[in-house]
Amino acid sequence: MKLNVAVLMGGKTAEHEISLKSGEEVVNALDKNKYNVKPVKIKKNGEWLIPGGYVSEGKELDVREGVFSIIDSKGSHMVNITEENWPVLSNSNIEQLKGGEEKKIDVVFLALHGPFGEDGTVQGLLEMMNIPYTGSGVLASALAMDKAKCKEVYIYNNIKTPGFVTCDYWEWQKNSDKLINNIEMNLSYPCVVKPSNLGSSVGTFIVKSKDELKEKMLLALDYDNRVIVEEYIKGTEITCPVLGAFAGEEPSALPLVEIIPPDSAVFFDYDVKYNGSTREITPARISEELTLRAQELGIKVHKILGCAGLSRTDMIIKDNELYVLETNTIPGMTRNSLFPQAARAMGISFPELLTRLVELALDGHRHKKSKVERK
Repeated sequence: MKLNVAVLMGGKTAEHEISLKSGEEVVNALDKNKYNVKPVKIKKNGEWLIPGGYVSEGKELDVREGVFSIIDSKGSHMVNITEENWPVLSNSNIEQLKGGEEKKIDVVFLALHGPFGEDGTVQGLLEMMNIPYTGSGVLASALAMDKAKCKEVYIYNNIKTPGFVTCDYWEWQKNSDKLINNIEMNLSYPCVVKPSNLGSSVGTFIVKSKDELKEKMLLALDYDNRVIVEEYIKGTEITCPVLGAFAGEEPSALPLVEIIPPDSAVFFDYDVKYNGSTREITPARISEELTLRAQELGIKVHKILGCAGLSRTDMIIKDNELYVLETNTIPGMTRNSLFPQAARAMGISFPELLTRLVELALDGHRHKKSKVERK
């Protein structure tokens, strides 16, 4: 019997459009011989758009600006489910996702990025509804999303990370000059300014002067109430994808990916991540010894934060030392995103990877459920 899988995408975040692209590709790549797939969009205002029925074999979800349609394999529109005629479910009747025995959702595949999706918020909702979901739980999701707190965990566990200073909106409003002086006392130019609770390098800037620092701080504070100003380390950027484990097993590191922004770019920012100009080399062109160290570090971070299902930890290599930048608990999930690239290099196809993540979600949920029943 096929399982019913809902794919959540969109969300109340600046990463909304990237999430929609991840969601579209997940919906279309999930094995239709195993799953009935229901696309669910969370609008920027928080409304949930849930179409009737499922995307089945021979059908695909087509996501473009303002258009969400189910099409057949020849490209003909079968069901037009634009935002105007999708049913809108308020928070009070999201319970409909549970439905009856034939309509209930067996597992949710989270293709949400950023706040209200990757930060433990929706994970908590699904926990209360007793619905299995892919990826990490509430605590690991919240911790990894808050870059400042996550860095404190890195440091506590003797994991090298670039030096940093935090600043919140209220402190900035009270005395921005004092904060600027504190930053200049602890860091040198250039330095990196970024929101503490966003991904995809949204609102992230490299600044080279005091005037530029003030300007970029204001821009970053438009995205988040807390901003990190971080030491800029120039080196080789890599990322370590980690695939979670079933109960009783150990998570495993996939091949490392080396990230090379174009010569015109200073770093791997939002534009170069998604405009196709960045080179991504798998496996990374580093020594075997350094590769093993980076993979061990990726697994260590995954376990320290309590991640499940998958994670991706970004690092910089300088003078043969590894510096952890951040950890993503819901990395990009298009076919060409870094995590699927690494899986493919290991011989795991995109549909096989998605099946593994669904199976890990169900296994983890069974374990949590059994602990509740024993109490």
